[in-house]
Amino acid sequence: MLSEDKTSHLSHVVATAIKRHAAVRVVADDERMLKAVKRVVAAELAQEKEIDRKVKAKLASYSRGIIEGSAEWEVLYRKTFDEEIRKQAKV
Repeated sequence: MLSEDKTSHLSHVVATAIKRHAAVRVVADDERMLKAVKRVVAAELAQEKEIDRKVKAKLASYSRGIIEGSAEWEVLYRKTFDEEIRKQAKV
C-alpha cells in the first residue's frame, strides 16, 4: 500500500501527464482534475489490495502448505493475481 504522500505525488504526476498530452483538452480547473485523478488512483489501489487479500486466502487454502515467500509461492501468487485481474477486467 502506498502512503498518502506517495499517492498524492503519483496523482500529481498523472495529472501533469494528462495535461501535457496533445490529444487531451482539459476543461476542468487543476484542483478538480487532481481530485478526480486521486479518486481513480485510490480506487485502483483499493482494488489491488482486495485482490491481494483474495489471492493470499486462496493460496493459504491449498491442502499442501506452500510457504509464503518461497519461489513456488511467488510463482503461484503472480499467476493467481494475474487471473484475478483478468476476472475484474471482465466485470
